[in-house]
Amino acid sequence: MLSLPQNSIIDLADPVLITGARGFIGARLVNALQAVGFKDIRCLVRDSTITKAEENRPAVNWICGNLLNQDDCNRITRGVKLIYHLAAGTSSKSHADAFLNSVVTTRNLLSAAASNETIRRFVNVSSFSVYSNRGSPRRGLLDESCPIEKSPELREDAYCFAKVKQDELVERYGKEHGIPYVHVRPGVVYGPGKSSIHGRIGLGTFGIFLHLGGFNRIPFTFVENCAEAILLAGIIEGIDGHVFNVVDDDLPTSRRFLRLYKAQVRRFPSIFVPGIASYMLCWFWELFSGWSQGELPPVHNRREWSVYWKKTRYSNQKAKSMLHWSPRVPMSIGLSRYFEFCRDAQRNA
Repeated sequence: MLSLPQNSIIDLADPVLITGARGFIGARLVNALQAVGFKDIRCLVRDSTITKAEENRPAVNWICGNLLNQDDCNRITRGVKLIYHLAAGTSSKSHADAFLNSVVTTRNLLSAAASNETIRRFVNVSSFSVYSNRGSPRRGLLDESCPIEKSPELREDAYCFAKVKQDELVERYGKEHGIPYVHVRPGVVYGPGKSSIHGRIGLGTFGIFLHLGGFNRIPFTFVENCAEAILLAGIIEGIDGHVFNVVDDDLPTSRRFLRLYKAQVRRFPSIFVPGIASYMLCWFWELFSGWSQGELPPVHNRREWSVYWKKTRYSNQKAKSMLHWSPRVPMSIGLSRYFEFCRDAQRNA
């Protein structure tokens, strides 16, 4: 169980703000902060309806507000020592919508934080999606030193585009306004609460699952492990300006994961697509998109292929050494709990 480390930058009585507190990761972060013993956990929510379970949680205050409203941002950040920013436009389909719900909201929150003399750290929860993998060798190591996507709009991924711009904004505000910040970039966060198979494994189309991952390692992190890494990134001293990738140990290959999923959740037809074939498919998709003058959007392209399906190794050594974090839930147990949730979801569908 986590406890407040001696080198914490805040005390248990200091107010902490979490955006996206009802989300997949955010809800676990609230649990983790409460388990450590924080006494003033402020959770921003857009829906003012509070459940009985939420109402009866000691030390947790549910605050209704909208990050698109600057007055709300000023109100919720007043007196706060630490901000965990998890809210993002994860379901946005267009670049404009993703920009509005990830970048504009972050700017409003940072503007409020800049006028708040009590702020000790702004934890920006980013994503592996911001990395570019095009120039790295096959089986190369992806760590915090790897390049960020320079032209995220060409990925045709609204979430990637918004997250790259969000990270740039946080760094600019940190430099211009003296806001201490840390980036946390989780890999593929999994666990009870999500039942879909991630696109790094493959894509379902016309009743057939195209298995594109092959022997690639999947950068999984169990949701509770991820939440604990985010918590530590907010309180450990001496890490301002750093980036931390969050992935678990003993990462499974795509092939092993799919085999386990079929054995423990449900069986379905799938076709393995070798790496060279999937690369050519993405290339031809790009060419046809250009030929059709955009009538077929280039949603599958070589930039996406490099990030999702190129053979890559992943490291969590920086989080282990500087945050003193380790994945408390082993991969075997995490997958078991995830598959159990998926089985229940199948039965109740």
